[in-house]
This record gives sequence, structure tokens and C-alpha cells, in this order.
Amino acid sequence: MAEPIAIVGAGLSGNLLAILLARQGFAVTVYERGPAPDGAQQAAGRSINLALAARGIRALEEARAFAAVEPLLLPMRGRIVHDRHGRERFLAYGGQSDECIWSVSRQDLNLTLLEIARCRLQVEYRFEHSCTDLDIDRVAATLRSPAGERRLEPKLLLAADGAGSTIRRSLMAAGAVSAREDLLDHAYRELTIPARAGGSFALAPDGLHIWPRGGFMLIALPNLDRSFTATLFLPREGRPGFDTIDAGNVADFFAGHFPDALALMPALGQEFADRPIGALGSVYCEPWSRTAAGGRDATVLLIGDAAHAIVPFHGQGMNAAFEDCACLARLVAELGPAWPRVAERFESRRRADVRAIAEMALENYEEMRDTVRDPAFERRATLSFELERRFPGRFVPRYSMVMFHPEIAYAEAQRRGIVQAAILDEALGAGDDAASLELASTLVEQRL
Repeated sequence: MAEPIAIVGAGLSGNLLAILLARQGFAVTVYERGPAPDGAQQAAGRSINLALAARGIRALEEARAFAAVEPLLLPMRGRIVHDRHGRERFLAYGGQSDECIWSVSRQDLNLTLLEIARCRLQVEYRFEHSCTDLDIDRVAATLRSPAGERRLEPKLLLAADGAGSTIRRSLMAAGAVSAREDLLDHAYRELTIPARAGGSFALAPDGLHIWPRGGFMLIALPNLDRSFTATLFLPREGRPGFDTIDAGNVADFFAGHFPDALALMPALGQEFADRPIGALGSVYCEPWSRTAAGGRDATVLLIGDAAHAIVPFHGQGMNAAFEDCACLARLVAELGPAWPRVAERFESRRRADVRAIAEMALENYEEMRDTVRDPAFERRATLSFELERRFPGRFVPRYSMVMFHPEIAYAEAQRRGIVQAAILDEALGAGDDAASLELASTLVEQRL
């Protein structure tokens, strides 16, 4: 099918979509506002590291791209929690030995997907093409490049241009969609824990390191070059806050709250001055598509962060977007290029799930920065893993459902998680561990 498809945005979603649709025989062109990548670029304010989990892996496998991505991955089997005195505690992510998530460089992953699309599948890329406007009646995009402006009128225009989507904002300005962008009063800045002088990791490489401090936190993910990318999450304003901490006093701040991390960060002051502050927020939009007026069946469809960006605290932003891509590709294979129908069916299948993961991601921030410090958190996790062992497939911890079970939809994981949380709350109040397990087992039999 040579029918052309235009994708705006050569980020992770845009490139994976290009692969999936090109494999079905469509002629795909990707328009990207940035320059052609040279292997050394990192977009300002974008997270350097990402966590790839089972949902994202399944989508990559459907695109026949996972084999190329796999060498980029480092396993993280749990959280390694650092207290104020530098003591560490390992908390496994799952109850099964093979349950882990994977640290991956955004840049390396994106370059790999782009090269698959461009070199293996002949997807056409046009860099330095910014979408400046959208004619919603004809679904025609205006693109500006160094060569001038051009008007683009494909039958299908896929907006994979991220949380700050120009296309979404054009649709909103024209009254075609209702959308809001909810920014947290917290933000982040990424820093570096370099490899040791001999080239080894400065911290254990098989976990996500976390320094939870109640209202704020530091995390660190491993990289292939044996460094760690450390991310400081702070309120935008306050004490502490990004408005009161600068390159001159950041070392004192770290000495008071993250002393063991400070000892591993020789360039902290300079990086704090040089690195941008990144925003954190959620995007809520309805509907996600628009069909041209006057009988023209051209359609514009928002996908991934452009439709439903979420905060990063469940490690699911990329995974949810990849799941979007795979879902859309399956619908295209089923329905063919009936774009209005494809767009409508896509949104009906995904809306409840992406709303659920947006809510769970916000909840997980409190868990990461605060709840995980409480010894009761570990007791709760231990009981959850034992119930999973006793009732396989019947009791699955909510975190595991989200991260390791792509066959369970996000909305279903949220629904079951509410029931299971009530079971754990009731059982943990029953007394010692033996009594809690006995009551929990009874409740599972009754309620699940």
C-alpha cells in the first residue's frame, strides 16, 4: 500500500510508528524540527535515561526492533534505597527472579530506531521541518524549513511531537479538542555520577538507586559507560527548592541530604549551573483526532505524549507510548486505511488505560520519595510477593501488573490494585507476619 502517511516528530514514538507502518507497506515520511542526529546530541530538558519495561519490549518485538535495542539495556532488579547515613537497602521490584526493568539511553534508543526506519525500511526523514500551523478543516499542516514553507495534506497525519505538541495546541486553539497541561510544582535537573578512575561503576549497577527525603528525592540509573545519570527532583520554589539552591550552595545541600552521593559527584557545582531544569506534568486531551470537513477523509491523530503525557514516576511514559504505537499498528492491520474509523477505535481502546497510568504515576511519586523509607513498605511488599507465590495469576502486586504483565491493561491493573490494597491493609493490621499471611490468604480466596 503506497498510500503516504506523515508523522510529525522523530522522537521515540514517531520512529517506532514509522517502523511499524513501513513494515505494513505504507510510504512513511517523518518530519522533525531538529537537525539530523549526529550521535552526540541531547535535547535540552529531556531525560537522558529511560526505564524500559515489558510493555515497551513487547511493542519493540512487534516492530522486529528489539534485537537491535537489546545491547543498549542494563538490568535494574530493584530499588537500592540510601538513607541519610549512606546505608543501603535493596527492595526487589518483583517476586520472580526474572522480573526487572531496563535502563536505556534515550539518545541511543532513538538513534537505533531511526536507523532501522531509515536504513532498513526506507522511511523518508525531513529534518529542520517545524510544524507551525494546522488547518483543521482540511487537516493540512504548515511546515517551515530553511528552504521556506510548505503545505502538507496527507490522508493520515500522526502527531508524535511530544508533550508540548504544536499540533495539539493548534487543535485546541481552533476549538477542535479540549486539553489541559497540568504541571507539578516539582521539577528536575539531571547530573552525573562518573565511573571510578579504573573504569568501574561507583555504585551497584543492578538497581535504581534512590535517596528518598520525603518532599524531594535523588535517583540514579546506570549507563553503559559505567557512569550513572542522577536526577534531582525538587519543588520549584521553597526551602529546599530550585529557586533557593544554586551552584554556590548545592554542595552544602547535598552534604546535608545526600552525603554519600556528594562524594561521587566531583562536577556537581558546574553541572548544576549548566544543566537545564526539566518540567514535570500530565497532559489531558479529548478527543485525540480530527477528520477533515467537506467529505475529505483525511485525519490527524495525536499519539503518545502529544495525547496523554504523564509524570515519570512509574517509569511508564515511554512504555505507554510504545503500547500506543503497537495498538495503532494492529488496528491499521485489521481495518486498513480507514483513518477516521482507525482513529476512533484507537482512542476508545486506549483512553481508560492511559488515564489509569497517569493516576498511578502520580501516586508513585509519593511512594518513591517518602513511603519507601518506612520499614512497613518492605513488610507490605514481602506479603505481596508471598501471596503471588501462593496464588499465581490470582494475586499479582500492582507494580508487577504494570511493569511485568503487558497482557493486563493499565485500567485493569488499577482496578485489581484497589482490591488488593484493601486486602493488604486489612491483613497487615491482624498482628504478626503469620497472622497477616493467614488473613490475607483468606481474603484473596473471598475477593479475588
